[in-house]
Amino acid sequence: MTATTSSTTGARAADRRPPALGGFCAPVLAIEIRRVLRNRRTLLFILVMPAVFFLLFGLPTRGEKLDNGLPVTGWIMISLAVYAAMVATTSAGAAVATERALGWSRQLRLTPLRPAAYVATKVATAMVLGLLGVLVEFAVGAASGVRLPAHVWVESGLTAWIGALVFAAFGLFVGYLAPAENVMQFMGPALAILAMLGGLFVPLELLPGAMQQIAKFTPVYGVGQLARAPLTGTGVDWAAVANVTAWTVFFVLGAARLFRRDTTRV
Repeated sequence: MTATTSSTTGARAADRRPPALGGFCAPVLAIEIRRVLRNRRTLLFILVMPAVFFLLFGLPTRGEKLDNGLPVTGWIMISLAVYAAMVATTSAGAAVATERALGWSRQLRLTPLRPAAYVATKVATAMVLGLLGVLVEFAVGAASGVRLPAHVWVESGLTAWIGALVFAAFGLFVGYLAPAENVMQFMGPALAILAMLGGLFVPLELLPGAMQQIAKFTPVYGVGQLARAPLTGTGVDWAAVANVTAWTVFFVLGAARLFRRDTTRV
């Protein structure tokens, strides 16, 4: 009897053990990605609009060259790939605002899924969407006649994608900061302003001097500079690296603090 009771107690204790990696796993990530991809509005902003922007503003510059002889269309394509990744990762991260409003965050507390695993799933989903945005933009550029050295495609694409991690953290930060009914109304104009100030829509040289100085302190500026560096041949801009690193740390710490505050509420 004692042995049976002990074995039963041991089995129950084993059932209460937290899952590996806190519950972060491929099936949960796949479900999350499929759920996001069913949102047609999200796909429109992530995959369609940046591609349309390239067709509208990139194609008229065909034949124009940068100082190093590479096409201006490549500059525009890479900038819009950064924009596509920015919109994708920010939107995916900010989706936590809706889930908070629906009470989904509280429901998750009743499951073995750890808060850190939940956040990691959101970030991974955002990065998958960001990769899709970069790939679609590059595919449209290639189909439209953009021809670049192989290393530029690879290095710029990877930088645009990896650099989008700062915007995934930004999306989480805003998602835990703003109420669900206001988050998307805030995100749209904010991303457009950041893209303008960061030099994604027009070269910074065409902006007034004061705006050029302000632009250097925006997170978009750092990612854009690093992503275009393989094309322009300017090398690694360490000021841009510091810019991206500082903003990433700020948004991650801010999101973590807001997340802890949110999960302690009854």
